[in-house]
Amino acid sequence: MPIIPLRPLLEATDKYQFAQGAFNVNAVSQIKAAIEVHEMLRSPVILQGADLANGFMGGRTDFLNSTIEDKRIGAKNIGAAVHKYGAYSPVPIVLHLDHGKDFDSVKAAIDGGYTSVMIDGSSLPFDENVELTREVVKYAHERGVTVEGELGVLAGVEDHVFSDASTYTNPMKAIEFFRKTEADCLAISYGTMHGAVKGKNVKLRKEIVIAIKECLRHEKIFGVLVSHGSSTVPKYIVDQINALGGEITNADGISVNEIKQAIACGIGKINVDTDLRLAVTRNLREYFYHHPDKKNSPSVGKIYELLEEKKSAFDPRVFLTPIMDTVMKGIETDDDIRTLGESIEQGVKEVVGTLIVEFGSVGKASLVEQLTTDDMIRKYRK
Repeated sequence: MPIIPLRPLLEATDKYQFAQGAFNVNAVSQIKAAIEVHEMLRSPVILQGADLANGFMGGRTDFLNSTIEDKRIGAKNIGAAVHKYGAYSPVPIVLHLDHGKDFDSVKAAIDGGYTSVMIDGSSLPFDENVELTREVVKYAHERGVTVEGELGVLAGVEDHVFSDASTYTNPMKAIEFFRKTEADCLAISYGTMHGAVKGKNVKLRKEIVIAIKECLRHEKIFGVLVSHGSSTVPKYIVDQINALGGEITNADGISVNEIKQAIACGIGKINVDTDLRLAVTRNLREYFYHHPDKKNSPSVGKIYELLEEKKSAFDPRVFLTPIMDTVMKGIETDDDIRTLGESIEQGVKEVVGTLIVEFGSVGKASLVEQLTTDDMIRKYRK
């Protein structure tokens, strides 16, 4: 199947009332693993490269300082890996830009092979957010590429996205936003948070989801709602990291039951990043626990040093900088790198497979219309 735009998958979630997990990736091994587990469960796929993930995959180890050129290189590396492992996949695959910072970042992603992009203007005044999103929609739709906007502010930290407090999405403003921008989907603020520290027993404001969906139906506007900051932060994985020498504290996620109730109210796309970071970090620590001789390996030993140095960190990008050729291109120069990569893949499959089942997309691949970007160009023109 071809790598498809997000829009046909959004239409399937809306019609058949399920939600699709959208999983952030930062290395070729993660891309490979995520595609394989979706294929096993016959689920559609949304792989997400965050704006700064493109920078990291472009070789910028201090990815918070990524340049637009870093992002161009990284987007092409991510796009190449998705096409390598997904070009002949039996399930539809979407490559989506998460939290595009500006218009140039969006263009870099599309040039690199992304079939869907998010432009995050949520920190701007409403009219400026609309104008920026509308500009991106015009550019992307002319190329058959799907667009996600954001309205409302999520608390927490994720790459360059940071806020101390949340501002809930106003349902009436959401309708106005869809009407004025013609975006395909919208990330809303209804109680989720970015990062691993969300607070215990989070209760989502599901009435916001219901109100927006009811108004969209009444106004006959197509639009799918997206839940950002939706990682579940599995306690068992955090406990295992700490038992292996990590020092992660105050880590709490959104309960799966809360997310499933939100799906029933109209959430169609669910972003997950932190859960994958935790699982990969746990597996890196397990690798050196079970293979102590690898702590002095010429190729991967420095990863162990970083794990020991940064005990409270759980973003794998912090630890994987010694093997950037492997991260960026999938190059495996020896058995140590190969077996470490297999550990990373297993962590990704554990988290992604669990959430595919919980979110209800198992077996839904055949429900998604197989449209290319060229097909979507014609559809948008109509």
